[in-house]
Amino acid sequence: MKKEITTHTLPNGLKLVHVPAAQRVGWCGLIINAGSRDDHASRLGLAHFVEHTIFKGTTHRRAWHILNRMETVGGELNAYTTKEGTALYSVFPEPYLKRAMELIADLVMHSVFPEAEIEREKDVVLEELASYRDTPSEAVFDDFEDLIFGSGSSMGHNILGTEDHITAMGSTDCARYLKEQYVPENMSFFYMGPADAGKVFREAEKQFGAMHHRLCRPARVTPAILPPEHKVVDFGLHQSHTIVGARVPGMYDDSRFALALLNNLLAGPGMNSLLNVLMRERRGLVYTVESSIASFTDCGLLEIYFGCEQNKVKKSLDIIGKTIDQLAQSPLSASRLDAAKRQYCGQLLVASQSVEATALGAGKSVLYWNQVPNVDRTVERIKAVTAEQVRQAAELITPSHTSILTFQ
Repeated sequence: MKKEITTHTLPNGLKLVHVPAAQRVGWCGLIINAGSRDDHASRLGLAHFVEHTIFKGTTHRRAWHILNRMETVGGELNAYTTKEGTALYSVFPEPYLKRAMELIADLVMHSVFPEAEIEREKDVVLEELASYRDTPSEAVFDDFEDLIFGSGSSMGHNILGTEDHITAMGSTDCARYLKEQYVPENMSFFYMGPADAGKVFREAEKQFGAMHHRLCRPARVTPAILPPEHKVVDFGLHQSHTIVGARVPGMYDDSRFALALLNNLLAGPGMNSLLNVLMRERRGLVYTVESSIASFTDCGLLEIYFGCEQNKVKKSLDIIGKTIDQLAQSPLSASRLDAAKRQYCGQLLVASQSVEATALGAGKSVLYWNQVPNVDRTVERIKAVTAEQVRQAAELITPSHTSILTFQ
């Protein structure tokens, strides 16, 4: 019989989730409900910078010891930052669970952000920023978010920040951010592996139980919905990079299931997606076309990206607009809706076999929904989506609601 996922909450408010898995490797870490939208206004990029520099020294360890703590036993220590979240986690041979948990606790509770290390890491992040800006197919996404959310808004700026803000960051900024955001009520701890849940929860209490400081950041402000805008930026490129997108409801809205199905139907990972067939397979207009949904706690964004020669941008935009209009005007037939559901539900089941995604997803589910992840529950919600709900979702992204950004 398959063992159940279990949860527990420590007295200080830290949520824990245990995912049993019959494997010789364990995963554990923290999901923090803090990302680039929580940057200090004078230090854009701070969330990402803290994610980098949290590894640079604690009251117990120097950077070199942190780097080697998991590596020397064959494990890894990883982290990433998004608009609303940060993940700090390790994968390791199972006997080293305690080592991984103790190290992660040390990082979030005792990091000191040495100034010498801070100065060196600035150069690393500035190089990352320069590399990113030199890749138009990636940079266009950040500029589009500035366009759709408003330049200067908490949601609009690049996760990496700006050169001026990165250069200005110091140890005090990082320590203040850690104290404000990395607090029990704003985090969840996840574990996936063969260790007993009771053992994991007891060790978590031992390592994280001393944390008692409270969340003290300003309340998040939902960006205003701006009028649609069409913008072209001339970089002298051979290929154009274009994003078409619109604001949609966030992660707690019931429309998210219809939007997910619509997104997959339009230009999801399947080669048989509507736009891939219409734009690439039949007409050879684009090299790639893909759509994605970013769901935040209070808002969302659906984006369609395509890359093509400059003289094919208009034709490509026309096809996208007409395709969405058709979906918004006429509900899908029963057979077409069933086929779309079957494909997407199958993709969900395949994706659920990814160990890393399952481990991280467990932490996110407990943090944001206060429930254990359940792919079967999600599949049932997708199966319940009606053709009318998909049509209504398409109405949200018709040309009259979308903004467009082209790098050329």
